[in-house]
Amino acid sequence: MIGSIGLILILGLLGGLIVSKARLPNLLGYLIVGIIIGPNALNLIDVSVTDISPKLRTMILIIILIRAGLGINKKEILKVGKPAILLSFVPGVCEGLTIAFLSTIFLDFTFVQGGILGFILAAVSPAVVVPSMLKFMEKGKGGSITTLILAGASIDDVVAITIFSSFLGMYGGAGFNIGSILSIPIGIILGALIGAILGIVIVKIMIMLKLDNMQAVFFILGSAFLLNEFGDFIKSYIEIATLLGIMAMAFIISSKKNTTAIRATLGNIWKMGEIFLFVLVGAEVNVPVAINAGIVGVLIICIGLIFRSIGVYFSVISTKLTRQEKIFCMIAYTPKATVQAAIGGIPLSMDVAGGEIILAIAVLSILITAPCGAVAIDIAGKKYLY
Repeated sequence: MIGSIGLILILGLLGGLIVSKARLPNLLGYLIVGIIIGPNALNLIDVSVTDISPKLRTMILIIILIRAGLGINKKEILKVGKPAILLSFVPGVCEGLTIAFLSTIFLDFTFVQGGILGFILAAVSPAVVVPSMLKFMEKGKGGSITTLILAGASIDDVVAITIFSSFLGMYGGAGFNIGSILSIPIGIILGALIGAILGIVIVKIMIMLKLDNMQAVFFILGSAFLLNEFGDFIKSYIEIATLLGIMAMAFIISSKKNTTAIRATLGNIWKMGEIFLFVLVGAEVNVPVAINAGIVGVLIICIGLIFRSIGVYFSVISTKLTRQEKIFCMIAYTPKATVQAAIGGIPLSMDVAGGEIILAIAVLSILITAPCGAVAIDIAGKKYLY
């Protein structure tokens, strides 16, 4: 296991450096390395590491969301209220329903099967989007745009996963569950509320104990891990919005205390976490399975993204953003990775008809949108953000 961790760090670092020479995002190199050394190719990663890969990815995602929460400016978040709410569900619903309909035509799926596929693909990847936005924020670029995308994308996954679960329930004979749909706003409110309360408590403890920078980082990380575990334990409304709660917790801490040093320390931790995250996501990718999805899979993904982009455009149409900035928002909402890797295989494991095709298209969406989206965000951000 220790050797595999060393291999991931060294080869991931080298892959990132090689790709960066071509002025491409490092994560593209990490993904490629993961695919090559993963269990579906050279199989150089010890099974003990792949077994705990979902937990490791969750821990690293928590670090990403803490950094995002700490980086959000209170004044900026107030500016992006309505568009952020629209971005949290309009693009994903547009994409998910479009793919559900297309699946009935191209894959001979029922609408329920198509809905399962559609809302697996409808989730944007916080693992790609959040770090990209944070990089622009650290450079002082983007202003309210990056905050808008961070806020919307953090809820986007909650909506997609919940609707996916509802379609999965309908396939299993449970029928349409209005409770699952109602759990979206309830979960978001409860998750944010619990995160905010925890953030206030953490600030008071940090001041009372006079924690130094590193101690504060450990305390915040520990609290976030426990909050995530609490959501997993209770298996209810709060579970679906735990990650949003973590982001809210960090936002409250940042609004009540100077967190410049804490953000810098977490940024250094993230440099190692980034390698682990994308190498492990790459290791989940089965290229032969993705290839089997063929041209039809690519077509479904691309048309879905077109309708997703239309949803993004209508979500920000009433804002004062320039045309170029609206285009940037559309591009920023394209990458898929972590959610697709996490739930793409669930229909197959539950014997859903067409489960292999669903998994293949989910994998294909990672291969196409994660690297292309990351590169496009980087290029468009440098060109359109000020």
